[in-house]
Amino acid sequence: MKVFVEHSSILLSVTKWLILSSGVGIVIGAIVTLFLNILAYGEHARSFLDFPYYYLLPLGLALSVWLTRKFAPDAQGHGTEKVIEAVHKRSGKIDVAVIPVKLLTTVITLVTGGSAGKEGPGAQIGAGTASAISNLLRFSDRDRKKLVICGISAGFATVFGTPIAGAIFGIEVLVVGAVMYEVLLPSFVAGFSAFFTAQYLGAHYTYYDISYFQHYFIDLVLILKVILGGIFFGLVAWLIIATLKQTETAVHKIPMNPYFKALAAGLLLIALVPIVGDHYFGLGLDTISQTMNLESSASQSLPWYTFLVKIFYTAVTLGSGGSGGIITPIFYIGATSGHWFGGLFGSEHQLALFAALGFVSVLAGATNAPIAATVMAMELFGMDVAHYAAVSIVISFLVSGHRSVFPSQKIQMRKSDLLKIEFGEDIEHSRIDLSEEPRRQIKNIYRKVQLKRQRYKEREQRQRRRQQRIQAEAEEAAENAFEE
Repeated sequence: MKVFVEHSSILLSVTKWLILSSGVGIVIGAIVTLFLNILAYGEHARSFLDFPYYYLLPLGLALSVWLTRKFAPDAQGHGTEKVIEAVHKRSGKIDVAVIPVKLLTTVITLVTGGSAGKEGPGAQIGAGTASAISNLLRFSDRDRKKLVICGISAGFATVFGTPIAGAIFGIEVLVVGAVMYEVLLPSFVAGFSAFFTAQYLGAHYTYYDISYFQHYFIDLVLILKVILGGIFFGLVAWLIIATLKQTETAVHKIPMNPYFKALAAGLLLIALVPIVGDHYFGLGLDTISQTMNLESSASQSLPWYTFLVKIFYTAVTLGSGGSGGIITPIFYIGATSGHWFGGLFGSEHQLALFAALGFVSVLAGATNAPIAATVMAMELFGMDVAHYAAVSIVISFLVSGHRSVFPSQKIQMRKSDLLKIEFGEDIEHSRIDLSEEPRRQIKNIYRKVQLKRQRYKEREQRQRRRQQRIQAEAEEAAENAFEE
């Protein structure tokens, strides 16, 4: 009887969530595909302008600020952060007005040249759609939360074009150090149904074949370079997080009307064009492709500071009120920083490899999603790259520390045994300190160092007094000899 009750209950639950998640995935796949098509049409319409499209950026940022403040404040920023906050604090309740406002403001920001991404809006559109369906069907808070998580996965899968990585990213990004297994199956189903719906409706994705120069045997020298690269990519991820936060804080403190701030931010980015060039506007997918194409002359001419400028452009765009995602800029920053790193430490034919490693490793470090990043490396670059990517990804994830571009992530793990962390808090407000044992060891080491310093000083003083005594005796002997 127990076995029958257990398995029949599991079967009913699986059937329920298969139907719900597949249906939600189809709806979200269609809506997000509409968003992607509108964005593509907007980018194509730039060719009709008689001037560079990014001259419209100040107006685009100001219009984005007005639409967000007027109709849906939750549509502000890069989207995914608001979704994570809604899941943790409001059981997935999201204002349905977010969907059209986020779609429109992101298109405006990106088409006019804002440095942002399209996956955050995809996740927010997916989560908002799932929340609206949950309200329509009068779901409980628990079921709404699960369906909203499916919506996040479906949105990511549709935009990324990687259904497995997108589904895993949707559940891994919520809590650092824990995967919500109860939502794993419906997230996969929602991701696949959304992805196949998007493909059926004509969505196109870019995949990178760089496996032609990889080796199946272990290359120890290359592995050492990959380990060093993982450390570098973790530091790049930390720089992204810190720059985004500091820029947002600095812009908020400026005593100026928010619309004037947006106009000024756009003018600033335009004014930098004669100095740094104009390939930092928009999504930057062409530049990402160039870093992984060995035959492209443009990949050889990329300035070493490309990733630093992209960080600045993205921080200013989002900090001043622009709407869009953060993941696509992370891809750009990761690929270009990896390309530069490969030029320093790798051979010429390894430039594409390190660009690919940076692509996924900076993502893992900045979002705390190493599993999704590893799966994405397999889906985008092939299995030969995945072995090296896994090493670089995990190191970057650890090196970036307990911080994230999504400060509402809950934290359920510590990246070092030496640390004491308050679990269950969001990552921005969690208290991190040394645990008692290493604290005691450090105090003992400090005390021993101070004791040795004191002994060294005392020994120096004794030697100095001895030298002074010897010198005084010598002077006295010389005086006596002179008198005699």
